[in-house]
Amino acid sequence: MCRVVVTGMGVISPVGNDIDTFWESLKAGKCGVDKIKRFDASGLKVSLDAEVKEFEPKKYYDTVQEIRKSDLFMQYAMAAARQAVEQSGILESELDKERFGVYIGSGIGGINTTIRETRKLDEKGPEMVSPFFVPMMISNMAAGAVSIKFGAKGPTLPIVTACATSTHTIGEAYRVIKHGYADAIIAGGSEASINELAMAGFINCQALNLSEDPSEGSIPFDKRRGGFVMGEGAGILILEEYEHAKKRGAKIYAEVVGYGNTSDAYHITAPDPEGDGAVRAIQAAVNEAKVSDSDEIYFNAHGTGTHLNDAMETKAIKKVFGKKAYDIHISSTKSMTGHMMGATGAVEAIASVLALNDGIIPPTINYKEKDEECDLNYTVNKAEEVAVDYAISTSLGFGGHNACIAFKKVN
Repeated sequence: MCRVVVTGMGVISPVGNDIDTFWESLKAGKCGVDKIKRFDASGLKVSLDAEVKEFEPKKYYDTVQEIRKSDLFMQYAMAAARQAVEQSGILESELDKERFGVYIGSGIGGINTTIRETRKLDEKGPEMVSPFFVPMMISNMAAGAVSIKFGAKGPTLPIVTACATSTHTIGEAYRVIKHGYADAIIAGGSEASINELAMAGFINCQALNLSEDPSEGSIPFDKRRGGFVMGEGAGILILEEYEHAKKRGAKIYAEVVGYGNTSDAYHITAPDPEGDGAVRAIQAAVNEAKVSDSDEIYFNAHGTGTHLNDAMETKAIKKVFGKKAYDIHISSTKSMTGHMMGATGAVEAIASVLALNDGIIPPTINYKEKDEECDLNYTVNKAEEVAVDYAISTSLGFGGHNACIAFKKVN
């Protein structure tokens, strides 16, 4: 079996559009939640979101025409991928492009394009629908466009598992390299679904927080929590076979050492309240990573701020770790970024790698009121300096999809 390491990262997020800004924002506890500015939300019950700010697609595309043919979720993915590829330096090495792949997923895909073209159809007729509607709408196209951009001809897949999407892309990319089918994979996820239709759907399934105060919008593990805040953006990691990375002198940020992929088989939106699927995913990653009771752990929780998720996830952590659960350093960076849907797993994996490297636990901000159902160490309001041995990140999606990934330092 091959070892798999992280050699590059890129991010577009509500708290920063590059790795340095993103990480400084997390350490400082910067809140990316604010009033909705993307569209007129006066007709909705929800007034908050976590939007990407000051995104400049021209920095990442060679022509305006390319931008016009790319939905926003594709643009976010391309931007984060270019950052990660550049940071890794992988294209400057001897690279077999047939063993270089792309695993980039999206929970929803090009929904903004779908809305725009549907309006054209209704108002102007079928002949006015864009010939680029289909390739801008389908969820695989972020992976396709990035593959084309970098000439990656190896294993290439999108994965669609709702909010677990990009933890699954990282995990499955890890496995394909581990078992010798590729030398390197551009892995992650992207989402751009902040619009009236998506918001209305999530409101009506009672998933979003209805607070009007940005400091009370995304409050994971707090007793006052009442739903998540919709975010957007992209996170991309370069996963690479260890010897391949070592041979070319690449900087190694962490090693991927464990992965779990399970299903609740319980409900289309609600998690299993006993956390059986989450427990099995976390346990699988922990077992593969060979985590011991003496190891110092940072756990980046899914932590959406919904009542069911946070209580269930707390229960799952206790079931996996027993008494040690109370010693684990846990936080939900969604308190700062909002819930970035299909991008959230990759962005939180990046936060986990950075926490592991710097020995800093990013906080769960705006935490005020303890909940007896959520009684673990959630690293509240301020970052903490802690040298950790492992960083573990979970993502749990609609449909009962559960994913967990584990990282450790490379000695």
